[in-house]
Amino acid sequence: MSDTDSFITEVSEEVRRDKLYAMMRRYGWIAVVAVIALVGGAAWTEYSRAQDRARAEATGDALLAALEAPDAAARAEALTTVTAGPRSAPVMALMTAAAQQDAGDAVAAVATLNGLAADAAAPRIYRDLAAFKAATLDDGTDPAARRAALETLASPGAPFALLASEQLAILDLAAGDTDAAIAGLTRILQDAAVTQGLRDRAQTLMVALGAPLPADLTQTNP
Repeated sequence: MSDTDSFITEVSEEVRRDKLYAMMRRYGWIAVVAVIALVGGAAWTEYSRAQDRARAEATGDALLAALEAPDAAARAEALTTVTAGPRSAPVMALMTAAAQQDAGDAVAAVATLNGLAADAAAPRIYRDLAAFKAATLDDGTDPAARRAALETLASPGAPFALLASEQLAILDLAAGDTDAAIAGLTRILQDAAVTQGLRDRAQTLMVALGAPLPADLTQTNP
């Protein structure tokens, strides 16, 4: 390579270096900001996870302490003081209502369950379960109100439709309307989604009432 070519190459490299340094001085702050953002984001994510773990552990410790209470009344009282997060709140409410029921305080249990049933933020399965359990507890509520709640839960496609229908049949029997009870039990037995346990209970009740089983059942269960 001639001296002229070597000189041109060196000049070109120097020019490229100058352009690179100029670009770094002009836009280098963007890279610095990007690095800071990445590091800061990772640190914040880790901090948030640590906070979530700490809250979950605190809730778990409080729950264990509440469950170790010597009797149902003390457990129910302790459970009402546990602060639960959005995900665990429905389960906590069900546990609290169960403890209140065990303590013989049906009124408090129904109030807790109704609170969960009315919580629009809770998943539907929990809301319907709470409404069903509340409707089956005898807290002195007007039977008509209990029936209205069960009829809503017994609507087609509802998660606890068949169980609610069973409770409606029991209410019919308690009211002396045997025909309505038998009709309700028959619909339960003819439903393709009926579980074996519910089928057995409905059949037993039908036999006790002296009512004939649906024809399709007598053919498959001679």
